[in-house]
Amino acid sequence: MKRSEGRILTTHAGSLPRPKALVEMLVRLSRRETVDQAELDRLAEEATVQAVRRQAEIGIDIGNNGEQNRESFFTYVQHRMSGFSGSSNRPFMKDIIQFSSFIELRLPDFSRTMVSLMSAPKATGKVAYATRAPLEKECADFRRILEAQGNPFVESFLTAPSPGIIASAMENAYYDRFEQYLFALAGALRVEYEHIVGQGFLLQLDCPDLAMERHTSFAERPLADFLDFLDLTIAAINQALENIPRDRVRMHVCWGNYEAPHHLDVPLEKILDRLTKARVGALVLSMANPRHEHEHRTLREHPLPDDLVLVAGVIDTTTNYVEHPVVVADRIERAALAIGDPTRVIAGTDCGFATAAGLGEVAEEVVWEKLRALRDGADIASRRLFG
Repeated sequence: MKRSEGRILTTHAGSLPRPKALVEMLVRLSRRETVDQAELDRLAEEATVQAVRRQAEIGIDIGNNGEQNRESFFTYVQHRMSGFSGSSNRPFMKDIIQFSSFIELRLPDFSRTMVSLMSAPKATGKVAYATRAPLEKECADFRRILEAQGNPFVESFLTAPSPGIIASAMENAYYDRFEQYLFALAGALRVEYEHIVGQGFLLQLDCPDLAMERHTSFAERPLADFLDFLDLTIAAINQALENIPRDRVRMHVCWGNYEAPHHLDVPLEKILDRLTKARVGALVLSMANPRHEHEHRTLREHPLPDDLVLVAGVIDTTTNYVEHPVVVADRIERAALAIGDPTRVIAGTDCGFATAAGLGEVAEEVVWEKLRALRDGADIASRRLFG
């Protein structure tokens, strides 16, 4: 895993805006409707080429394929794994449903064209990795596109979901116990994790479950129950990663990528010691949005292990405000001071910009302006921290 040797490197948390025509096809695919696979592949190819080019032009150091070929950051597994059908009934985030006026003001209209993350398929049979073809194609296509553009990144990454977010959002209607379902998912995801790393890419695990489930699945239960869920999920993650060097994996943890009160978010200090038990080389944490910008203090009070890199979210992915580069630089500098070593800090985003096709808080053009501010802010911070 690359570190910020001599200058602050930049990255983001994975998903980037998709073209409208691609969104429409991915929504249909998510609903298991018949789609023209050749046309879907063509649209995804064009979108990936553009996503790589735009990242490179802006100066993103550690880039990816923008998840252009995926319907969302986790429900795409229904097309690669066996055992899923029907639909789940995921609990809504408590910080949203607590305020009726907010629901009226801002709750998205889920009847519009978007992939629903609240009614994903559920496990109705044995979960297993059924077909490697889409996984192998995704990696091969990304490698080919990178090479065609002269391998523009310092390092390239691909994302994959935590077994915990799938187990939380894609309900279990087959296994006798939640633990059985969770570890079955971990066993299936091992195929994906190992292939991504085996193809030379950095693996990013998307684990919103490790924070967001506190005010979702565990909203009406004691904190201790949620912490037990964390321990169990991290054990499942570690089992799936046992053949992968930890410095080839970074773990993204967030409290939900949506603009809402977030006043019920579990504090980082309550979960940090458990997060550091994961067999990963970096944590990707939200540190830009108003609810978590202060948590650089937590990292100062509870230092990360010396071998762990921090990818600090310094761009809020839920607002159309474009951060001033000096603000970005200030956030990076605070993170570096908290860690005590700027080489262990990479500048990133709080979350993805399009975690599901058709679902995003930030306008497409604004996304690229925010990433440009990320690059400009990292340059300022580099001069401050490295001279």
